[in-house]
Amino acid sequence: MTTPAAEAPTRPIHRIAKEQLASTGFLLARLGFAFKGKAISTFENAGFELYDYGVLALLAEGARQTQSTIADSLAVDPSRMVALLDSLERRQLIVRQRDAQDRRRHVVSITPDGKRELAKLRGLIKRLEEEFFVPLDADRRKALHDLLLYLATEIDPRCAFAATTPALPDPPSST
Repeated sequence: MTTPAAEAPTRPIHRIAKEQLASTGFLLARLGFAFKGKAISTFENAGFELYDYGVLALLAEGARQTQSTIADSLAVDPSRMVALLDSLERRQLIVRQRDAQDRRRHVVSITPDGKRELAKLRGLIKRLEEEFFVPLDADRRKALHDLLLYLATEIDPRCAFAATTPALPDPPSST
């Protein structure tokens, strides 16, 4: 006679306070933290940091950037940016060169290997978004994106500038 396997106790789901659920800002923050946590974990499993994606995506838009403009764009402390760029450079995903106009500055550009890795990171983000937003149909996803983009461009000048410039198409998949 076999004894039934003990079932793992299910953890009760504790509810959120109604006044918090009535707060758009609270919901936005809660969902943002949830998505960011999943993205950080996914990127770390792939050997990257979330900021690596931001740096490579910015550089892939074509313009060579200085270390300080990248730090400003991503709201990263300049000393932290140096460590991020050091890591990307060691993996030959970016190159840094002295600026011909100002020898005190370095300009940064993406390498072909960096473009290939960026394509992989884009795939990771795309899968995460597909999983995260599965409850929303295409029309609701677009409406949510449009509202968030509108709000972001009103609040953050960096988003406003980026939203008014045409996006580059995704590079062809290497798979």
